[in-house]
Amino acid sequence: MKLLISPQGAVHCVYSEAIDLATLGRLTISRGSYVEPNAAGQWLVDLSPVQGPQLGPFVQRSAALESEMDWLEQHWLPPDTSS
Repeated sequence: MKLLISPQGAVHCVYSEAIDLATLGRLTISRGSYVEPNAAGQWLVDLSPVQGPQLGPFVQRSAALESEMDWLEQHWLPPDTSS
C-alpha cells in the first residue's frame, strides 16, 4: 500500500485495509472507479470518477482489479517527488 504524505500532512492512498487508516486522522473516502462485468461476462474498469479511461475487457475480475490499482497508483495519486 502506497501512502503519499503532502508537506501539509495530508495522506493520499488507494484505500486498503492493510492498515487502520483512521489512526492517521479524519478520513475522506471517495470512489476512484467501478469494476463491473459486461454482457459477455468479462470485466471492465471504469475510471471516470477520477477522469480516467475505461480499461478492459478482462477475462478475470482479479486481472481487472490489478489493472485498476496499477492505473490509480500511476496516474491518480500525486507524484512521488522524494527522489
